[in-house]
Amino acid sequence: MNQPLFSVTNLSKKFGKTIACDDISFDLWPGEILGIVGESGSGKTTLLRSIAGLIKPDQATISYQGKNNKLLNIDQMDEPKLRHLQRTEWAFVHQHPRDGLRMNVSAGANIGERLMANGWRHYDDIRKEAIKWLEAVEIDAKRIDDLPRTFSGGMQQRLQIARNLVTNPRLIFMDEPTGGLDVSVQARLLDLLRGLVRDLGLSAIIVTHDLAVARLLSNRLMVMKDGQVIEHGLTDQVLEDPQAAYSQLLVSSILQV
Repeated sequence: MNQPLFSVTNLSKKFGKTIACDDISFDLWPGEILGIVGESGSGKTTLLRSIAGLIKPDQATISYQGKNNKLLNIDQMDEPKLRHLQRTEWAFVHQHPRDGLRMNVSAGANIGERLMANGWRHYDDIRKEAIKWLEAVEIDAKRIDDLPRTFSGGMQQRLQIARNLVTNPRLIFMDEPTGGLDVSVQARLLDLLRGLVRDLGLSAIIVTHDLAVARLLSNRLMVMKDGQVIEHGLTDQVLEDPQAAYSQLLVSSILQV
């Protein structure tokens, strides 16, 4: 494919008088992982939620190269078609697993619901697939009937990942996927994520404040400040030789920790 998988042009979003995103444009290529970094309040999560269709930007042209090379104009798509796309070819991993899971149904049902939304109907097939994905994210299959609230934070996040990836999406959006987890749990989750993204050939856009996470997972990096992209390039280039003064501060702060 010689065209971007996903393109964003002139995206802007305000909340009242506060500019959250200011005229942002970028492309994402098939198989690429794009990291978006910046401090709290930089606009990175608003950008992610806007391009994923969770909130409506004030202005934007957003296109996606769907299956069979069909170009979809996301900014013009009606709600039912967008929701279908979000259940099938896209996935969204929330920072807080409780936002991406149904806490009052079992782990297996959390995975099975997404399968059923994609046309699966046979109970045994759904359960077998759920078990396969629990094992893929390193959750004991014996816990298939347990409620997510009985899981640790790291297990809940892994369950949310399984729920999202079970339908083999082509594009996954991740908002601080390791946020709030202990360092050892973060490391295990990052290894898991990196392996799954590689093995499944996923494209991904990852928001994080953690430059170590960005370095490990992303091919390319956008640095945001006050709703604007102030630096954009290959991850190693941005982190090893940052050009913008703000990027230099970000990199120097992590080196001094």
